[in-house]
Amino acid sequence: MNFEFQKLSLSHSMTASVDALVVLWPSQVQPDTQAVEPVSRLVAQAIAHGDFELKAGALLSFYSQPGMAARHVVVACTADNQPGQIRSAMQAAWNALKAGKIKRLGLHVVGEVSVQGLQMALSSLADSSYSYTTTLSKPKARTLKQVLVSATHDRAELRQAVVQAQALVAGVELAKEWANRPANHATPTHLAETAKSIASGRAFKCEVLGPKEVAKLGMGAFMAVAQGAAEPLRFIVMRYNGAAASQAPVVLVGKGITFDTGGISMKPAAEMDEMKYDMGGAASVLGVFKALGELKPSINVVGLIPATENMPDGLAVKPGDVVTSMSGQTIEILNTDAEVRLVLCDALTYAERFKPQAVIDIATLTGACVIALGAVRTGLFSSDDALALQLQRAGEASGDTCWRMPLDDDYAEGLKSRFADVANVAGRAAGSVTAAKFLQRFTKSFAWAHLDIAGTAWRSGAAKGATGRPVGLLLQYLLTAAQATPADKSLGKSKAAVKSGVKGKAKARTAGKA
Repeated sequence: MNFEFQKLSLSHSMTASVDALVVLWPSQVQPDTQAVEPVSRLVAQAIAHGDFELKAGALLSFYSQPGMAARHVVVACTADNQPGQIRSAMQAAWNALKAGKIKRLGLHVVGEVSVQGLQMALSSLADSSYSYTTTLSKPKARTLKQVLVSATHDRAELRQAVVQAQALVAGVELAKEWANRPANHATPTHLAETAKSIASGRAFKCEVLGPKEVAKLGMGAFMAVAQGAAEPLRFIVMRYNGAAASQAPVVLVGKGITFDTGGISMKPAAEMDEMKYDMGGAASVLGVFKALGELKPSINVVGLIPATENMPDGLAVKPGDVVTSMSGQTIEILNTDAEVRLVLCDALTYAERFKPQAVIDIATLTGACVIALGAVRTGLFSSDDALALQLQRAGEASGDTCWRMPLDDDYAEGLKSRFADVANVAGRAAGSVTAAKFLQRFTKSFAWAHLDIAGTAWRSGAAKGATGRPVGLLLQYLLTAAQATPADKSLGKSKAAVKSGVKGKAKARTAGKA
């Protein structure tokens, strides 16, 4: 999907060559009954007759009206223009249009709009119009190909918001694609191949380690999870080098369990099919790297993806087994369905070699986090107050919100073991916290945060499918960090950072650019 920004009045937007036009109208802007363009007059008439109110969720639709080039025109009220209200308005507008064959859509914003609000409108449109097609025999391809964004006010930050929104959408949809794919279409080997294809640019590097290399590193916890699977494990190391080599990178660690049966501690059969999304953390790392390739911010980022299946064959690890992690700590495996922390702990130890400024792991880790926070906010755990605050702010700015959870040392009491340095589970109480406490043991040498996306990376029910979260949160965090990090002047003019921390060409078109 291609986004293009132009400075246009509402009157000129009426003449744009589009199949449909969505007009986002805030409550504080009153329609002009004497306006030359027809939409303001018709909105005013509808209000006068009580057929339309300028309140959240209100829609007014027109079809093939004189003076309107678009076949379909939908006016959607955005109330106070808060990002959440814009998201709801955009979703409602697309629902009113999706039955039509819309290839080119106009989106006009009436009055002032924030960068956050504009990005929310575009990401919501993309989310609403997305459909998974990879494994369908007769897929219905997405008809919407291009969005012409227009506003009366022409500000550089709005143009940049459109560029960033396109990169964000590309990253989110890639994350959705891989989390939606069935496990036989998304093996560890498939993930590694995709990582290589994403990291093919000049600023990228990608290395894929197999079972022999992982064994040589001493990743005993990771190997324990993989030993029951016929599919060979892959440890994927992606690098984006957008700044000076001397600048410490941010390391993103994504859980890559491409299917989770629970191992010997077998999960119930009901809804086990959804365990294909257990690599949502890995998918989000791939999505972030996709967006980095589009935006080219001045920052160094490392992506680590430990990928394997968790299967219950005769070689599978058993409850009560003790394994030795890469850190040298021994772990008693009381529950083989608590496999993610075993995979992540070795990846976190591996992250030390990069001497990172911060390490963030992303995992569909615990059902307990779903109980605590539902599908609204991602669980955030961190041993570093500054990093936690930065992630919280990035979540609020992107609309991909999180909520900080406790990490009191008392929660680690249940992880004590008579037979190893630590147990991998601590009972049902505060399960998301005790899981984070387990991971914290392997993060003492760097600033660390853990994002539990078990409730936010997937929708169940009729709308079953991946959400692409938390690509938005992570991308916003990295772009903000790029602003705060001095650019490497030796990289040359072609890599000079712009104010938003984004440099180079982006695929989104703006007025005057091809």
